[in-house]
Formats: sequence, C-alpha cells, structure tokens
Amino acid sequence: MPRTNRNFSRLHVDAHPSLLTAVDSIRVNFYREEFQKHQECLQRQRESYSECTITEMEAALRRVMARVDELCAQDDADVDLVVSRLLHTFDGVTKLSAWSDPTNTH
Repeated sequence: MPRTNRNFSRLHVDAHPSLLTAVDSIRVNFYREEFQKHQECLQRQRESYSECTITEMEAALRRVMARVDELCAQDDADVDLVVSRLLHTFDGVTKLSAWSDPTNTH
C-alpha cells in the first residue's frame, strides 16, 4: 500500500464537525476549496480521460471532501501531511498546478 494511503487509513476519525475550532474551520475551508478546484479542473478536462478515470477521481474527491472536516478536527500533526499528499496525488491527474497563473501569488 502506498505511504499516503497507509497514513490516510490509519487516521482514526471520531471528531464531530461542531467540535472544530476557528483555526480548524479555516483549514477545512481552505482544503475544501483546493479539492473543489481539482474537481472543477477535472470537469474541464473530462474529454481527455476515460469514463472509468473520471468516475474514480470523482468518487475519491467526494470521499475526501466528506471527511476533511473530521480529519482537520483531529489533534494529529500527520493530518496536514496526509491532506497535502492527497492534493498532490489529485494534481498528478488534473495538473491543476500547471494551470495556475504564475502572476497570482499568495
């Protein structure tokens, strides 16, 4: 099993969304927006991929977005690393980072 999947699967999630701190909420919103960007990018490139690839990517994005608040509510330093790796993995398919405007820096 790839390291990212192993890290993701070992995270025990028992947090309730109402237990999110303000910082966690900001982080959750940021991650949701990033995953949403990948979802939109995938839709723009739909004709470039097989239906199987689209279906699998959409399912993976839905699963991650459904749990991102629970993951961020954990007091585990690995959460940011895991989410970062997931975003990087999605970027390997969508190539979203290549579409970014280099003049728009944060």
